[in-house]
Amino acid sequence: MAEVEARLAELGYELPPPPDPVGNYLPITRSGNVMWLAGVGSRMANGDRISGKLGADLTVEQGYEAARMSALNLLSRMKAELGDLDRVTRILKVVGMVNSAPTFTEQAAVVDGASDLFVALYGDRGRHSRSAPGMAALPGDTTVICDCVIEVDGG
Repeated sequence: MAEVEARLAELGYELPPPPDPVGNYLPITRSGNVMWLAGVGSRMANGDRISGKLGADLTVEQGYEAARMSALNLLSRMKAELGDLDRVTRILKVVGMVNSAPTFTEQAAVVDGASDLFVALYGDRGRHSRSAPGMAALPGDTTVICDCVIEVDGG
């Protein structure tokens, strides 16, 4: 088993099926060794999604879980594209958009759910730059949508 997937299993996670695009866009684009992954929401393996607003419907802990689910969906897309998660040489950038009530200000703690997973799986290669803006609404009342930019090996 590949190293990153072995770590994923040790942590007790399973990759969901890669999500299909829900509009007129590509799920991944690539230029050289850099890949941009389109945003994915907090959809679980069974197709359900974590929905609601942080600071109104959900706690920071529930938002953290939603961000982690978004990261698992991104990893699923990476595996579908690359065949092996070990081919990711670096997580470069993560943007985590958080469905937030007007007074909610802990978006960074929510998006740590994605960041912490990437670091747990990739170590220093998983450390990345990041943005975590609060949004008035997200499609389908999704709690968190994350996208990312990664570097991959040349294979």
